[in-house]
Amino acid sequence: MTTSDEPFSRPRRRTVVATIGGAGLAAALTACGGDSDSGDDSTAPAGAESSGGGDGATGTVLARTADIPVGGGKIFKEEGVVVTQPTKGEFKAFSNLCTHKRCPVTSVEGGTINCPCHGSKFSIADGGVEQKPATRPLPAAEISVDGDSIRLA
Repeated sequence: MTTSDEPFSRPRRRTVVATIGGAGLAAALTACGGDSDSGDDSTAPAGAESSGGGDGATGTVLARTADIPVGGGKIFKEEGVVVTQPTKGEFKAFSNLCTHKRCPVTSVEGGTINCPCHGSKFSIADGGVEQKPATRPLPAAEISVDGDSIRLA
């Protein structure tokens, strides 16, 4: 039993779990904010000036347009996104976490983004469910295409 007169009370389980979860989220956000692309950043200042992105933040270069196959896509695990090219010159991005049980997707084949955990499949064009058990589409992610660079917005 906890009373306000006790000088040292044990933390509640909910408090411990919330604190640990918050620390994990902070670590994940810190990891996502780092500068890991030293080779591609040499062109960032010119792209930032020509894109008119407001504060100059154009995002991390994920890939070159030639790296994303037409009718397919590529998964970027560390960034948590899948970039697809449903038709030539049209690029889309989605979360890489399945909306069924939050498993990471592992392949893009046959016009779908595929989750290995329970077999859910999502459209490369709009992230919509093509095969259940998932019932919600993959959330869209923001990217920008500047020349031949695809950047996470």
